Amino acid sequence: MNSNELFEKSLRLVPGGVHSPVRSFKGLHCTPRFINHGKGAYITDEDGKNYIDFCMSFGPLILGHQDQDVKEAIIKALDNGWTFGACEKYSLELAEFIIGKISFIDQIRFTSSGTEAVMTAIRLARGVTGRAKIIKFNGCYHGHMDAMLIKAGSGLAGTSEASSKGITEQQANDTLVCELADLNEVKNVFERYPNDIAAIFIEPLPANNGLLIQDQAFLQGLRDLCTKYGALLVFDEVISGFRMGFDGMAGITKIIPDIVTYGKIIGGGMPVGAIAGKKDVMQFLAPLGPVYQAGTLSGNPVAMVAGLTSLKKLTPDAYVKLEHNTKAVVNTMAEWMKAKGFEDYQTIQYGSLFYPISTHDKLNNITQLPKNMNERFFSLFKTMLDKGIYLAPNAYEVAFGSLSHDAKVIEDLKNRLWN
Repeated sequence: MNSNELFEKSLRLVPGGVHSPVRSFKGLHCTPRFINHGKGAYITDEDGKNYIDFCMSFGPLILGHQDQDVKEAIIKALDNGWTFGACEKYSLELAEFIIGKISFIDQIRFTSSGTEAVMTAIRLARGVTGRAKIIKFNGCYHGHMDAMLIKAGSGLAGTSEASSKGITEQQANDTLVCELADLNEVKNVFERYPNDIAAIFIEPLPANNGLLIQDQAFLQGLRDLCTKYGALLVFDEVISGFRMGFDGMAGITKIIPDIVTYGKIIGGGMPVGAIAGKKDVMQFLAPLGPVYQAGTLSGNPVAMVAGLTSLKKLTPDAYVKLEHNTKAVVNTMAEWMKAKGFEDYQTIQYGSLFYPISTHDKLNNITQLPKNMNERFFSLFKTMLDKGIYLAPNAYEVAFGSLSHDAKVIEDLKNRLWN
């Protein structure tokens, strides 16, 4: 069956035909590609068409598809069993490796996704502080739990409303929404609720509604406000963790969060998330403390081995190569876009993330995104897809470089774009 036939079948069996909404190609006026296999920087769909992949499963595959070392480690781990629901050494090996390299965390607990990690962080922050309210930012995405599917309200700073049906008014009221890059707004919210805010949650490199790079002063201001008012600072590094250097944006900015959440790369392409922090915070989690969290597949041995094998390959030289590869991709695309009718586009890059967007303005806030970006993106996406170049199928999603996007792939990219 080809992709069109598979999607028709999927529409009968699955709500909207997909298991995650962004895969639906909604608004792109074409059928989702059903992927048969991937290798290195490439994926091949059920129609037999080959693409250079810049979605990379939305970020986990920093080494590329089917990295041989990770594959061999997974196969070896399977020989011992793939889930125990009991204590095992594999999670300890991954925990020890991470804690040994990241100075600002003492303990880590594994979950099965970044969403679960953030969900746990919300409960932990409330349990530690005894407070109910949290601050998040318009344009940051922290998973699909109720407390985080909240958008800014139309009134004063800090007001909010649900962005999905099924979320109660109480949940919405306990999440205070501010605009990115506006420290005064955050100050005002703390002044209104000086004893009620448990934590600030932020992607230190917001990368779920475009790539909205934040100033150091803004992030430091959040740290200072949390310290002043007794709230916790939570860095959601599900995307940026282990991608922007091993210690993520916390390492780059030298701003130490009280809690950090991880996902994507930490599992080497397997479903893993994690919450980490200092011992005095982490020991509020059960069974030591009063904050409950559990998971049947948390610390899954196969996923732990995949994560550890991947992370061991992320050496300082690997990060240099990763950024070099991504810069070559960005320069290649920028030259082609300027010549081929997409001159209104810029491509924003930070490390191995890049984001084509139909404006040349500086962006650090979703209110600055252009109004016609969906329509413009459809034209770019469809052109790229036809040329065998696979971007994430949504105007707001960033693209991902990997260690597999090497000089040979860059040369292939040039040929596909210009031919």
